[in-house]
Amino acid sequence: MLKLGVPSKGRLMEQTFEWFGARGLTLARTGSDREYAGAVMGCEGVELVLLSAGEIPRELAAGRIHLGVTGSDLVRDRLADWPDQVAELAALGFGHADLILAVPACWVDVETLDDLDAAAAAFRRAHGFRLRIATKYHRLVREFLQDQGVADYQLVDSQGATEGTVKNLTAEAIADITSSGETLRANHLRILTGGLIHESQAMLFAARGADWTNGASEVLDHLLPVLGLTRPQGL
Repeated sequence: MLKLGVPSKGRLMEQTFEWFGARGLTLARTGSDREYAGAVMGCEGVELVLLSAGEIPRELAAGRIHLGVTGSDLVRDRLADWPDQVAELAALGFGHADLILAVPACWVDVETLDDLDAAAAAFRRAHGFRLRIATKYHRLVREFLQDQGVADYQLVDSQGATEGTVKNLTAEAIADITSSGETLRANHLRILTGGLIHESQAMLFAARGADWTNGASEVLDHLLPVLGLTRPQGL
């Protein structure tokens, strides 16, 4: 069977179910709320796999699922050379959020990335260690700052409440996902001019390394027209 991985809970799961439902494919949880079991109606040969959004890039890369719905930010950050491992089938139009770089609002002289680079160099001279940027998006942030010529920083891992790391003195700046910016403002943080790293949204991906034999490829050929999609080149 063709395995379709989708988020297992929350608004992202609901919107995923709605997107497929609007195209004639009904996804539903089965069993109790604590069971990660599901069913697919409207296309033979498709098995629903409920996973956390963060697990889906790994399962796609490993070929344990054929298709998966997750944020474009997660795929790009967690999979090196991601276009070689997955193919983008569709942007789903929900789950929008921006990965941004933000500094304390009181840093009135730091407006741009060039300003940040200068501030990072001055910070290292004054304190003897590199300016700390808290984030969980290490690959995306590192590649972005390298492309922008920012040096003299270090990334500090933060898997939650990243906006609070500056107030708690564990970082001087942050790189995190935001939708409205309200949490940033509440924590007296400001997005740098030119500090947009990635515009993320929910995407449907296909695993290039999955086993597409034993009927999975034929199921995909039937499923894609139902969803109004075409098969990507090389899959």
